[in-house]
Amino acid sequence: MNIKCWRAATLPLLGAALVVLALASLAIGSTAMPVLDGLWQWLQGQTTLAAIVIGEVRLPRTLLALAAGACLGLAGAALQGLLRNPLADPSLTGASQGAALGAAAVFYFGLFPALGAYASAVGGLAGALAALFVVLWLAGSGNPSRVILAGLAVSTVAGAALAAVLTLAPNPYALQELVFWLMGSVADRGLDQLWVLLPALLAGGALVLSQRRLLHALSLGETVAASLGFAVGRGSRWLVLGCGLLVGGSVAVAGGIGFVGLMVPHLLRGWVGHRADRLLLPCALAGAGLVLLADMLVRLMPPGRQLQLGVLTALVGAPLFVRLVFKERGR
Repeated sequence: MNIKCWRAATLPLLGAALVVLALASLAIGSTAMPVLDGLWQWLQGQTTLAAIVIGEVRLPRTLLALAAGACLGLAGAALQGLLRNPLADPSLTGASQGAALGAAAVFYFGLFPALGAYASAVGGLAGALAALFVVLWLAGSGNPSRVILAGLAVSTVAGAALAAVLTLAPNPYALQELVFWLMGSVADRGLDQLWVLLPALLAGGALVLSQRRLLHALSLGETVAASLGFAVGRGSRWLVLGCGLLVGGSVAVAGGIGFVGLMVPHLLRGWVGHRADRLLLPCALAGAGLVLLADMLVRLMPPGRQLQLGVLTALVGAPLFVRLVFKERGR
């Protein structure tokens, strides 16, 4: 099979791998359960042990890992294509720190008590949106460099405010809960959080995919893209907004899961022919699979010694990041 056939088969292969990983994720736990039977019983509304374990414990965790990974992978591919920089990370939009600050404010001030389980996720998403609006207001135009500078400024301010919230935590239990949340995890979440993340994934994904032709044109430079009739400034703003929604939604629900948006495009870039527009959907699927696989590894660790999901992805991603730095320096 030649390289073109392999590239055409990328999406089906990634989709099939996701199905296998999802079934394996549903099967992993302290007690063996019949996955398909338990899922079917849960869909029928039965209250058997298998239905409760599969449908109410393992299924939400699996779906959240898939959705959060898809958000991060898609945002990473889009931002690296927009900036034409393979070392660009989705957190550069400022949405990541804004989401973390919004969720921390919910923990600290007890905001949105009527929302219950939704409170931290809604607070995180509101923080991400607020950070994005400030970034776009500061940037003024859609110039990518100016947008990223504004994003770095907002990230710095939000990070300082987050540090202040951690320092002034009302009690050590609140501080511990907040720190563990910031490390990233999809454990102890339910389908309630998925209904917060799903709109961010759909809206952000639609904005990014709507600008895929612009991403391909930007590979030739902004001047060439503008001469081809693309509104580079407006399209760049839509891309940043889409990336921010994706990253903010992921952080709001699952906390900080680092290096996924940086790693996934590099793993697939040579496979799809180094085209930013062709990277988008494969990176979304690969990001979903990577986060789900990392969560499965977390669950396979000895009881009482589980790493947080964000810690594991950072341990895996940091060596790759160092390798990329040396590779770029060599060039």
